[in-house]
Amino acid sequence: MTDRLITTPFGARTTAAEVLAGVDLTGRRAIVTGAASGIGRETARVLAAAGAEVTIGVRDLTAGARAAQDITPASGPGTVHATMLDLADQSSVRAFVDTWRGPLHILVLNAGVMASPLRRTKEGWETQFATNHLGHFALATGLHGALAAARGARVAVVSSVGHVNGDVLFDDINFERHPYDPWAAYSQSKTANVLFAVEASRRWASDLITVNALNPGRITSTRLGRHIGDIAHGPASSDPTSTDVSWKNIEQGAATSVLLAASPLIEGATGRYFEDCDEAGPHRPGVRRGVAAHALDTQHAARLWRISCDMLAAAVTTA
Repeated sequence: MTDRLITTPFGARTTAAEVLAGVDLTGRRAIVTGAASGIGRETARVLAAAGAEVTIGVRDLTAGARAAQDITPASGPGTVHATMLDLADQSSVRAFVDTWRGPLHILVLNAGVMASPLRRTKEGWETQFATNHLGHFALATGLHGALAAARGARVAVVSSVGHVNGDVLFDDINFERHPYDPWAAYSQSKTANVLFAVEASRRWASDLITVNALNPGRITSTRLGRHIGDIAHGPASSDPTSTDVSWKNIEQGAATSVLLAASPLIEGATGRYFEDCDEAGPHRPGVRRGVAAHALDTQHAARLWRISCDMLAAAVTTA
């Protein structure tokens, strides 16, 4: 990364539709995960309104089909399709990848779970890491050929300011020896999102694929926080960066996602972390903004990539 941060005319109150006003995505193909509701749905809607053909990957195909139908009539020239995708199920990710044909211009890795009680996938992986990172890692690497074929594809990875609370627990990613803490598990998965962007941007630069991560902000009325009532403590008690920030609505929450996905203002930017439609500066304790140094650590990014590949390979072997 350079010392000069990227800025745009947009900010925390800008909506996704305002970011892409006047942008023509006709002929572009996009995938948005977790787009049956919330900021994923708004991201898909705005991309389609700009002319893109959008596939939404969803766990609940009925809800996804309903969302696609609702989005499409108001979307202008684009179209929206729903396809089954359970990021916690590697067989589902492989099936999704296997059915994709042709180039892919935009990939928005949006789906996620937050602060869930301890659950494990059939491989024994902790579910937040498995869903937020490994599922998206398998999807993006599986679609690498399609992204490369687009000659200028963009990948936008939805992380969180929660990443500042901790690095990846490389010695015990699945909490097999450490006591499980839902917020520690969440923060490591969100750090993993940023580290993925850092390493993918390096590996895929020659394929003209840009990869950036983002913090969408604190969003009202989404299902991401549905597990908070299931656990003994919330983010305020486990988060030392407790300075309050204002909330965004869904239209504002999707703005940075569509900026990274399609705005010409950040053409060529890669391996960076954005919030409020600008590249974020370094995180400072006590402020819920910025990117932590551990999330931009290139050695950690390369290590996580190798570990992720090994975990996916082991899952295929034992499937």
